Amino acid sequence: MTLQAPIDAAGTTLDTLAPPSDYDLVRRTLEFMSERYRAQPTLAEAAARLGTGEAHLEATFRRWAGLSPKLFLQAVTIDHARRLLAGGLPLLDAAHELGLSGPSRLHDLFVRHEAMSPGALKRRGEGLVLGHGFADGPFGRTLAIWTDRGLAGLAFSDEERGGDAHALQDMLGRWPAAEARRDDAAAAAWVARVFRPDSWRAEAPLRVVLIGTDFEVRVWERLLAVPFGRATTYGALAREIGAPKAARAVGAAVGRNPISFVVPCHRAMGSTGALTGYHWGLARKRAMLGWEYAMGERGG
Repeated sequence: MTLQAPIDAAGTTLDTLAPPSDYDLVRRTLEFMSERYRAQPTLAEAAARLGTGEAHLEATFRRWAGLSPKLFLQAVTIDHARRLLAGGLPLLDAAHELGLSGPSRLHDLFVRHEAMSPGALKRRGEGLVLGHGFADGPFGRTLAIWTDRGLAGLAFSDEERGGDAHALQDMLGRWPAAEARRDDAAAAAWVARVFRPDSWRAEAPLRVVLIGTDFEVRVWERLLAVPFGRATTYGALAREIGAPKAARAVGAAVGRNPISFVVPCHRAMGSTGALTGYHWGLARKRAMLGWEYAMGERGG
């Protein structure tokens, strides 16, 4: 089956697997705007700071997210997230505040998951065969890890954090006794499967396998229940798994989540709604929330 890229309201094809350079520019722009969000920097100010032209920045944002830079900024700003979450509102309800078209239809990332027996973790992965490889995705260079049961890891490689070698060690180091086999072609297929909304179908769910402690798996399973385009807090997660006093431990388990985006740890916030630490960087967390917002707008 041929995958067709989404199309925006103007009829422009929007490729969700945009060139990796797109995400790098988006990431740097988000960092700049997030540091100065109270001043609401203009497109011209952002372009000047990043050493690019306004037209190029505008076109890149629209190609990457399907929204203007201004609306994208509004969707991911820290102050915006805090205001929404403080009132217990879903992120997409911001459409009313921002003057956008009414609530959009939510997309679901259909996932069928199973937990690996705790023994596999205790044996440090001994007996497991882990396929792994790198491919380009909408949030930069992406590392996929899988077993014969399904996707077991999704992470990101950033040059400023040691590149591919660091990302691979960070992930495979969780199961050091496992046998690792590299296959970049298979990794590209996993990454495309995860980030192409037209492949998110209930009749063909994405298979994932959770490898962690009993407590971590409980937290990750609860994260899987947080709908696309919405957010929760560590305290709420703790209450929902029956451990209301364990918000800090829940936060640690969220940070240990090996399957980024699919198990949506980016949707977990601090008690005030602040975008707290994210294993793969706060800029990427903001970008994921904005990307989900954009996906909702496309399917509105």
